[in-house]
Amino acid sequence: MYGMVNRAIEDLVTEQLGPEAWDRVCALAGVQTPVFVSNESYSDELTFRLVGAAAGELDVPVDEVLRRFGVHWILRTAAEGYGELMDAGGKTLGEFLDNLPTFHARVVLAFPDLKPPEFTVTERGENRLRLRYESHREGLQPFVVGLLDGLGRRFGVDVSTEHVVRRGDGASHDEFVVAWRDRKAGSS
Repeated sequence: MYGMVNRAIEDLVTEQLGPEAWDRVCALAGVQTPVFVSNESYSDELTFRLVGAAAGELDVPVDEVLRRFGVHWILRTAAEGYGELMDAGGKTLGEFLDNLPTFHARVVLAFPDLKPPEFTVTERGENRLRLRYESHREGLQPFVVGLLDGLGRRFGVDVSTEHVVRRGDGASHDEFVVAWRDRKAGSS
């Protein structure tokens, strides 16, 4: 993964627990030099070690760290690093999810070694859709749920996500049913 991912994990940890906590995470993960260059590639294994160590430091399961990280990625990392691109992705959550393939194609222009996941809207209804997720990386489904929650916050809607097809259960991909409602209409 690119260094910007590891830097965003650092941001999440330091935002919640302070810079000393990040130092402890790096020590637990066996990271000698905890400075990551945004556009440099690092091993997935290193990133997962950081996530595991962050789970210990935050005293939550790894899946919860990944979910929080997904929210953080949308609200902080993507907003600050890709604000205009995020704005061009759509005016609603549904439009943005429909446009994810185009969004990722544009990001690949900046990061040519990037192998982004594939997202495809397979069914669409009013304030509801089915999202197919395929990735060469395993175990990031909670991150996707966090991304969807973060996107809901970005677009001012409450999102509920149901993981209906699981790659771990023998399928070749994951699928999520994503539903949302305007916050003005009340919370779900």
